[in-house]
Amino acid sequence: MTDKTAGGDVRLTGISKHYGSFTAVHPLDLTIPQGSFFALLGASGCGKTTTLRMIAGLEEPSTGTVRLGEQEVTHLPPYKRPVNTVFQSYALFPHMDIFENIAFGLRRRGIKSVKKQVDEMIELVQLGEHARKKPHQLSGGQQQRVAVARALINHPQVLLLDEPLGALDLKLRRQMQLELKRIQTEVGITFVHVTHDQEEAMTMADTVAVMNGGRVEQLGAPADLYENPRTTFVANFLGTSNLIEAAVESAGDQVVVSAAGTTLRLPGARCSTTPRTGGKLLVGVRPEKLSLVPADEEHTIAAGRNKVTGRITASSFIGVSTQFVVDSPVCAELEVYVQNIERDARLTPGTEVVLHWNPEHTFGLDAAQDIDAGTETVEEGA
Repeated sequence: MTDKTAGGDVRLTGISKHYGSFTAVHPLDLTIPQGSFFALLGASGCGKTTTLRMIAGLEEPSTGTVRLGEQEVTHLPPYKRPVNTVFQSYALFPHMDIFENIAFGLRRRGIKSVKKQVDEMIELVQLGEHARKKPHQLSGGQQQRVAVARALINHPQVLLLDEPLGALDLKLRRQMQLELKRIQTEVGITFVHVTHDQEEAMTMADTVAVMNGGRVEQLGAPADLYENPRTTFVANFLGTSNLIEAAVESAGDQVVVSAAGTTLRLPGARCSTTPRTGGKLLVGVRPEKLSLVPADEEHTIAAGRNKVTGRITASSFIGVSTQFVVDSPVCAELEVYVQNIERDARLTPGTEVVLHWNPEHTFGLDAAQDIDAGTETVEEGA
């Protein structure tokens, strides 16, 4: 990494935020590399918005420092920081057309010739034919793009996005995820995005910080967090995980465990804790990694795969896949997602089945944790 690149990093060192006796954010160290798309992901009240507001200067940290590039900005007011924030509400000026909304920041700074810069921004967000419309004449997604253009025209070092797609419907939200990623790639500015939507964070961000209770549980690339969760919270909050309580029979490059008389195997390298023979381990596997066959076809399963017997208790067809819930001695409700390529009409509730999967697709977590952490659905607000 060159000095120039390092110069634009967002660096949070020991920042925390207390409101009386309540700690919203525990002391946090975080470096966000220049030019990256970074997501703070977590449920309501996890501290992600408070962290964003401390970067923006809208909240004063109780401890620690905020640096943007080489500049310490911890005590600077928002307007003196090289950042702009886009909120869920967009906050466009209803009486101004799109061109003037985008030009507002430049005009406020006394810049007279704004046309070239504004036209470039309108082109970037692909709203060329809408320049003279008022905000109320645009869709939610188009208004969102105007808000982004208005923020970017000031050439901030960092663009902060606070739940920017929360007000949009699902289809439009997915379009805007790709749109924001395209814009970020084109302008090369650091984007810091706060969201409670796992799919949104995984679609858009290069790096995701999963927050829980005012702390970062795990930080990494979306695929790494999904495939190698280090805690039950991350395993459950980022997608769905089947977690099975098991006893460790032997440990090494391959770990052998048993659960309700069933032997399972997993790679030692995929354990977030060091397994010890005689100890306990939570064995995890994602629903889409599982296959299932009727019990009388167990002989067709290739040797060396993990196998669990059970009975289908529920199934739901959701287009791309059919989702099954299987009751098994090793786990009360195993979830299985089967792609709808060739649907097996025999797989109905009540059917005895065998689940099987590649041991390499299994991960191991510390059994001392709450197995249900991260599964609670909570109203999003903070």
